[in-house]
Amino acid sequence: MPGFLVVLTGASGGGKTTLARAVENLHSDECAVFCFDSIGVPSPEMMQSFGPEYQPGGAWQRAMTFQWIERIAENLRSGESVLFEGQVRIAFIREALAESGLSRARIILVDCDDATRRARLCHDRGQPELATADMMNWSRYLRDEAIQFRCPILDTGKLPLSDCVALLEQSLNIPGRAAPR
Repeated sequence: MPGFLVVLTGASGGGKTTLARAVENLHSDECAVFCFDSIGVPSPEMMQSFGPEYQPGGAWQRAMTFQWIERIAENLRSGESVLFEGQVRIAFIREALAESGLSRARIILVDCDDATRRARLCHDRGQPELATADMMNWSRYLRDEAIQFRCPILDTGKLPLSDCVALLEQSLNIPGRAAPR
């Protein structure tokens, strides 16, 4: 039986990477975990080859989403479940899943309020340059997209990490080890 895919998307500071690492630490034998950012930032020349819309949600992100889903499909067909995280438009994920013929997938928006995001970016991560109006607008854009496509929204500003991990364990259909509070 093919594995199951859970895709975590959301703006910087929402908690995607923290959740993915927690699941990987608990379930590395039961689930593969991939991070969109592990492909690195493209060179200006590469971005130019995808056209002028290379900002978040642009042509480069769409193309890389298709490449990732194609790569992940191999894991799924071998029966392995996968957790994939990255700042990716939901529309691109859905389009790539449809093209790959993958139906055993769930897209979850990992989100929090702007004040929590700002605190995480400025203090926890030491990246105040990311706590901009553009980032807050990007998070709103993704939130609107999640609502439009009826994707669940996991509010990491309101739930403890253990509860968030337990929800992901359920979505991946793997036995839970994180005890919800």
